[in-house]
Order: sequence, then C-alpha cells, then structure tokens
Amino acid sequence: MSDDEDAKKRRLRDRIIQAFSAAVPHNRALGISMVEWGDGFAKHRLPYDEKLIGNPETGVLHGGAITALLDACCGTAVFNSLPEPQPIATLDLRIDYLGPATPGRDVFARADCYKVTRHVAFVRATAFHEGDEAAPIASASGTFMVTQQKTRAAP
Repeated sequence: MSDDEDAKKRRLRDRIIQAFSAAVPHNRALGISMVEWGDGFAKHRLPYDEKLIGNPETGVLHGGAITALLDACCGTAVFNSLPEPQPIATLDLRIDYLGPATPGRDVFARADCYKVTRHVAFVRATAFHEGDEAAPIASASGTFMVTQQKTRAAP
C-alpha cells in the first residue's frame, strides 16, 4: 500500500471514529468525547456534571456514567484496531470499581485492544483522573463481537 493510500485510510478511520463517538446519543448526552486515539487504543473524557452525580451527599459521579465511558472507550479502541471499518458490539464488559471519582473532576478512560480474532476482539481499560493514573477509579476487561461484512456480488 502506498503512503497516499495509507494516509487516506487513516483519515477515513479518524472521521469514522469521530462520527462513531458523536453519533451515539447516550455518549453525547453524557458529554463523552475522544481525547486521543491510535492503532488499537483510545482515550476518552467524561466531564464532571452535576446531573451525573450518583450520591448527592458526596457529589460522586454515578457508576453508570463511568461504565458508559469505559464501554465507549473500549469500543473505540476495538474499532481502531480493525484493518477495515466493520460493525462491532459489546459482548461482555467486566468492571471493577476501585475507588470513587473525586467530585468536581473530569474522568478519563484509556482502553487498549490487545487481541482481535476473526469474530471477537479483546480489550482492557482503566478509568482515572488526569495526573492520577496510578490511582485508578475502575478497571475493565471486555470482549466485542466483530461482524464480518459480506461483500455483494456485482450485478
């Protein structure tokens, strides 16, 4: 593949990934955005918002919002590890909550897709506060279904 073809594929993949994130109404409603992405990894941001508080007494974000952040980030990492854009779906996402998010601070997630087979992709992720990566809020491991698109025969 030539450098021009490779650059075109990267630009197309970047546009698709941005649309992937923006087109998911749930992610938009939560304010989840992509911060960084590359081959097989992604980093997303969930801005602190009072409407996402799970415990009004402490101001800590609801675990469901962090789950959505991790799922979106994992999906983007998987999507970005595929050689061609293909539909994917979460099969399993296991999350261990390690500590509460600090009230008033944005939460970030970093996901790495470490294995892709013909039908399943495997990913690991961590949720954290920027600068506090050594004290994660949650860790996740997941599997995603990779749907092989069938090519249509020319008429």
